[in-house]
Amino acid sequence: MKVEEGNLKVEYRHQPVMLAEVLRELDPKPGEVVCDCTLGGAGHTVEMAKLIAPDGLSIGIDQDAMAHQAAAARLKQEVPNAEFLPLKGNFGDLDELLVSAEVPGVDCFLFDIGVSSPQLDIPERGFSYHEDAPLDMRMDPGKQTPTAQEVINTYNEADLARILRIYGDEKFASRIARRIVQTREKRPIQTTFELVEVIKAAIPAAARRHGGHPARKTFQALRIEVNHELEVLERGLRSAIAWANPGGRICVISYHSLEDRIVKHVFSELSQGCICPPDLPVCMCGQVPIVDVITRKPLVATPEEIERNPRARSALMRVAVKRNPEK
Repeated sequence: MKVEEGNLKVEYRHQPVMLAEVLRELDPKPGEVVCDCTLGGAGHTVEMAKLIAPDGLSIGIDQDAMAHQAAAARLKQEVPNAEFLPLKGNFGDLDELLVSAEVPGVDCFLFDIGVSSPQLDIPERGFSYHEDAPLDMRMDPGKQTPTAQEVINTYNEADLARILRIYGDEKFASRIARRIVQTREKRPIQTTFELVEVIKAAIPAAARRHGGHPARKTFQALRIEVNHELEVLERGLRSAIAWANPGGRICVISYHSLEDRIVKHVFSELSQGCICPPDLPVCMCGQVPIVDVITRKPLVATPEEIERNPRARSALMRVAVKRNPEK
């Protein structure tokens, strides 16, 4: 599905990760309301729409206007009787988005975390270390959040090292941060290739020969920092659980251990009942479980899928079901 961005034609290809597992765990039924909080190329949304049409409602949330364009065109072509509600925004603002759309409740929520391949394919967005472009990395370029260029040129050395170590699991975080600061003292680092050269200069030659592209972890860390991805994930996930109808299913696919840890923590916290000391004769905290966790350990993609779609290799899926408070 092709959409326009400026003079650039972009084809929104999207091979949905763990599609069979998503459909099995969410189990969308005719007439239900499903919300794909990470619409992207609409690969998951289209298949769920087929199961809930014609009386169901498919909600698609994405910060990228191109995603809405491509999804609407694809749904019209593949599921013409589907009712589709696109909501432009960040799933961290799920409360505001669903209130403004007057959605009473949702039966299936899906989060497929991470940057979509079409965004990587647009050099001007600055996500890719394979293309020379301004260091931007904002999921929504219209928002006044700091760009990657601002982060690189204004954060102090300690903060840069912390970001690269925590968000990128970068072994050479301190060396890269020091080289960034040394370089920007002479001139600002403005493009992706300029940053790649700084990273290469900071990492020992022997280490650069193994483990993929030397800039991969740094670019991942910057993307997470620029878009506040971890804070947004927790806020959006808690909102989804609040909006889910009784029996509603919440499915999250993450690709980073920090993301998976947040999902595990939120599901675990909201599945707990009374936390009073065991020697109290009656419960004083009043805490009741809100969800049942279906996946004690995350589900992973099959070897066959990983061979077809290497992106699925790092995918971790967790699922929870909203409890009925009356039971």
